Amino acid sequence: MSIQFLVIMVPVLLGFMGFAIDLGRIYLIRAELNEAANAMAISAAAQLNGTSVATDAANLAANLTLDNSLGTANKYNFSSLVVGQTNGVLDSVTQDPAYFPALADAVGALGQIGAASTADGTTARHVTINLTGDAPLVFWSLLALGQSRKTTIASSAVAGVGAPACTACGIEPYAIQPIDATDTVNFGFVPGTLYTLGSQCTGAAPANIAPGTGGRIPYLLIDRYDTSQTFTEDQQLFRTGAQGLVPSPATPGWACSVIGNFENVWASAIPVRACNAAGAQPSVQNAMCGLSSRLTDPTQITACSAVTDLATISTAYTPDIDLTPLTDYTTYVGDNKRLMTLPVVSALAVGGTMQVIGFRQFQLQPTTGVATNSNNPADADGRFVALYLGVVAPLKQGSVGGACAITSGPGKVVLHR
Repeated sequence: MSIQFLVIMVPVLLGFMGFAIDLGRIYLIRAELNEAANAMAISAAAQLNGTSVATDAANLAANLTLDNSLGTANKYNFSSLVVGQTNGVLDSVTQDPAYFPALADAVGALGQIGAASTADGTTARHVTINLTGDAPLVFWSLLALGQSRKTTIASSAVAGVGAPACTACGIEPYAIQPIDATDTVNFGFVPGTLYTLGSQCTGAAPANIAPGTGGRIPYLLIDRYDTSQTFTEDQQLFRTGAQGLVPSPATPGWACSVIGNFENVWASAIPVRACNAAGAQPSVQNAMCGLSSRLTDPTQITACSAVTDLATISTAYTPDIDLTPLTDYTTYVGDNKRLMTLPVVSALAVGGTMQVIGFRQFQLQPTTGVATNSNNPADADGRFVALYLGVVAPLKQGSVGGACAITSGPGKVVLHR
């Protein structure tokens, strides 16, 4: 009787041990593969900037999460195996990312190994990642269903640009007003059109508009002077021009702009200078020097020599790798340093009444200046030429939260599934 009982209980015990050990390991591996798929999807989606090479850049970004040359690749099976590789026994396979213009299509491709893209770089807004990895079996390998001593686990993820953001962070500090406030899609700007942006001034507007542009768009610098920082005011202006709004240790929200909130003009830019003045205000000039660092070496521009310790601070910023003047943005192959997201305000004003009504994107264009491929920080009008894009690329950071109730505008990368 005891032998019969033992014969019956051995497979039962193996089954329970399989649940305790093998099933636990399977869940661990599934979680590790999910983490890898999420990282690949988010990294790829962040590169979808609406250019013809966007999917190539996205593929590279996704694969870099699996690059173990520095020991930082996503791994599975107690972090012992690199996702997408084999150790001769256990295999992991990653599929090429699949790109889609609509979220529904991307979600529909979840779990479909070999799913085909329906979007190219210019239209891709969402990416689907499908991958698999083998989980080893110990006790279940003694059963008929586990004779291969492993089982394949699948994982998928979808990421893409989310809903229009109410809060945009890291954007450029040049506030502009609509050409047509009734146009909630483009605010009267025409996609694919070059505009000359110039610092607002009092009196008759200057006629120094760059050839080939659709007109002059005035701007005012929004105030983000942080007295708690060790950087001087001119250095802070340079940094915001070079990279957008900079996080503040004391006030993190200063790196952001919020639709519905009111913006003030950078205090040192008040009062707004008269038109046709001999030179731009120092605040405008310092910010222009930072902007020029996206196109050239600012240390070679005489007008930027007034920025404190320029030779040191400028080393943190390098020019874009594509300095080609463009009217067709889809042909851009750079690293997004020329991409600018600007706050659109109800009206330009120095009295704190500039209410943010949206965010739209432009691309900085090389123009003739005091150095090759440079805008000219010495220009009295603080001009730079930019191509209006509308909304093409995800924000560096932002959030949907708030009551802005907008239907159009850039969003940040979101992990959907």
